[in-house]
Amino acid sequence: MDILQRNNVRVSGKGSQAIVFAHGYGCDQAMWRKVSPSFEDNFKVILFDYVGAGQSDLDSYDPDRYSSLSGYAQDIIEICEALDLSKVILVGHSVSSMICLLAASKIPQRIAQLIMVCPSPRYLNDPPDYIGGFEAADIEGLLDMISRNQPGWANYLAGVVAKNPDQPALAQELEASFCAMDPPIAKRFAEATFLADNRADLKNLDKPCLLLQCQHDSVAPLEVGEYLSKHLSQSTLVQMKATGHCPHMSHPKETIELITQFLENTNNPPILS
Repeated sequence: MDILQRNNVRVSGKGSQAIVFAHGYGCDQAMWRKVSPSFEDNFKVILFDYVGAGQSDLDSYDPDRYSSLSGYAQDIIEICEALDLSKVILVGHSVSSMICLLAASKIPQRIAQLIMVCPSPRYLNDPPDYIGGFEAADIEGLLDMISRNQPGWANYLAGVVAKNPDQPALAQELEASFCAMDPPIAKRFAEATFLADNRADLKNLDKPCLLLQCQHDSVAPLEVGEYLSKHLSQSTLVQMKATGHCPHMSHPKETIELITQFLENTNNPPILS
């Protein structure tokens, strides 16, 4: 099997060290288009689509494999192995933050740092000690809507995720991306995402990790960032000025600047002149 073709892998950039950008739920690699080019002068930039998303090979989709986040982590592992990457910087948006963590714990010898954009280890509230942002009824309703009304759930979730009313094109792009997913794949990925509990996996990461958290993020609220900061041993939590859940799309300049600062502080070559 050609892994690079399966995951629609795109390699660019002039550098030797790889930075891999992993997209979030219901999205594809195009969502990084405002951020990834800024790293091409000094890094090897890797973009890809998870199997079942974007321009990936749908014939390679395995319902059993992709019923949990570990199956998506295997995509990242196989891409890193196919390209024989080392000292990799993994950048994950939303659920891909935990997918990248799972991948890093399996191939620690290949990974240098993680950058988590709007991460969450658990979307469901678990009172009294953990606030994830969603009640079980919220998730059940969303999953039910995916089965019954794809345009309806896409519109609803895009509104929750975007949270930038001054940028209506953002919600429109997210809605179109959600609608483009095959409904059974969309539901299975949603179940794997919103029902996951990766809190116990946090102890397995011993790499420098940047946590980027937005204002007014309904998907990953403030308490989630604080929880991750406490439980990831080498983490740096930064509260962004950006709002919503997709700062790489809504506030790319700030996103680039914060990633740049973190990488420079962890002894990587400078990114921007």
